[in-house]
Amino acid sequence: MTSLAGTGVLLRFNLRRDRLMIPVWVAVNALMVLSMPNTLKGLYGTEAERTDLLHQVATNSSFRALIGPVFDDSLGALTAWRVGVYAGALAAVTGLLVVVRHTRDEEESGRHELIASAAVGRRASLTAALLAAAVASGVLALLVTAGLAGQGAMGALAFGLGLAAVGMLFATTAAIVAQLTESARLARGLTAGVLGAAFVLRAAGDSASTEGSSVLTWLSPLGWLSQLRPFAGERWWVLLLFAAAIAVQATLAYVLAGRRDVGMSFVPTRPGPAVGRLGTAEALAWRLQRGGVLGWSIGFFLAGVVYGGLTDGVADLVGDNEKAREIFERMGGQSGITDAFLASMTGMLGLVAALYVVASVLRLHGEETSMRAEPVLANAVGRMRWAAGHLLIAFGGTVLIMLLAGLGFAAGYGKEVGPILGACLVQVAGVWVIGGLTVLLYGLAPRLAPLSWAVAGAVLLIGWVGPALDVPRTVLDLSPFGHLPKLPGGGMEWGPVLVLLALAVVLVAGGLAGLRRRDLTT
Repeated sequence: MTSLAGTGVLLRFNLRRDRLMIPVWVAVNALMVLSMPNTLKGLYGTEAERTDLLHQVATNSSFRALIGPVFDDSLGALTAWRVGVYAGALAAVTGLLVVVRHTRDEEESGRHELIASAAVGRRASLTAALLAAAVASGVLALLVTAGLAGQGAMGALAFGLGLAAVGMLFATTAAIVAQLTESARLARGLTAGVLGAAFVLRAAGDSASTEGSSVLTWLSPLGWLSQLRPFAGERWWVLLLFAAAIAVQATLAYVLAGRRDVGMSFVPTRPGPAVGRLGTAEALAWRLQRGGVLGWSIGFFLAGVVYGGLTDGVADLVGDNEKAREIFERMGGQSGITDAFLASMTGMLGLVAALYVVASVLRLHGEETSMRAEPVLANAVGRMRWAAGHLLIAFGGTVLIMLLAGLGFAAGYGKEVGPILGACLVQVAGVWVIGGLTVLLYGLAPRLAPLSWAVAGAVLLIGWVGPALDVPRTVLDLSPFGHLPKLPGGGMEWGPVLVLLALAVVLVAGGLAGLRRRDLTT
């Protein structure tokens, strides 16, 4: 039996399990990219407007740090500039989630041991996981290439391949980390940390140079994506950097996979008695989730600082462009452009915070399916108390990260501290509704709990792309964030906020009632 025996069967099994997750993540990414040319055409329809945009980006290091440098004034090049970094990051997240789910998650739950007892090769599981990530990346590349072909076939192909390459690069990074760590949660967290470092390196490099030629830019795979220069004299040789990095990382992952036992890792988790500060279910929940809370807190504070630093220059960037002003007003309300920008950015952070609350609530699902919850509940700990510890961190952590985002805005902008903090905290009501729906799915039908990722992705898509496409109000109202008051600048409306908070309470109560009545997953 070869080391790859059974790869085809495992690949089909992985794709069947991901039949919802992969299409949703790929669709969100593709729609974000493909909606941009028409939006940019409406915003910068004349050559003079596009030339002015290039000048504004070249002279504003903060915008280059946030989005990257722009190399040409064509719609294709502007599309690659406007969404390239974020589409690449989203592709990277898709790749790392798929690989960790089908490698370390499987070993942690004990399913891999059952599969390995059959006629399955030693490296078949890792190969099938990487191939599943390759399918996701390949479909994204095809959609982007086909959708942007009208802007230039070669540029569309370069952009599509670049996004796929970023996705596969971080998929192989996750494959390495999955061999080093004993926990799927830690594997996801460390790989996400690498992605965050790549974003910071690119931002620092791009802010230092108008052409992205800084050394720091070249140290980041996200920087390679911009240096591929789709629609602006493509640098095809940059794809060779991706290919080499992917090949080296995949080889290392295969070597490591062949040198460890199933379920083991090269950096094992340190054991310790559950005494002292770990003597309660709540303390254990905090110990398990504190790394995630810390990472999200730092990220939101830094995002607030960056967005706050951009606020003074947004009026110059928008200028007399009425369509750009209309988009900000649809996202942030009818107040002045500065307040509308602040409202739209705090709203965007609220949408991203929905991903935090979903991940934190689903930690309950992970503890249950990995059977770590069973020994906890075998002691004098009830289900409600066990769940309450994790939910307190999930919902309380939302308040913390949004508060830190507001403090970051205040540090970067230096004005309107109170109104900005209020604008950030009002987003908590929308985030809690998403968290409450996640609790409901987990409590009543744990097999459907991962669908909460699809809900969060749909809400993110509506909030991000909807205003740019001027979709009907009925579509925007499908998201709980569409009912929140537009602060700062607008008037505070307590009615919708209280209704959303009440809805979140009802959803959480329903989920906990379902958890109390059903059997634990075996």
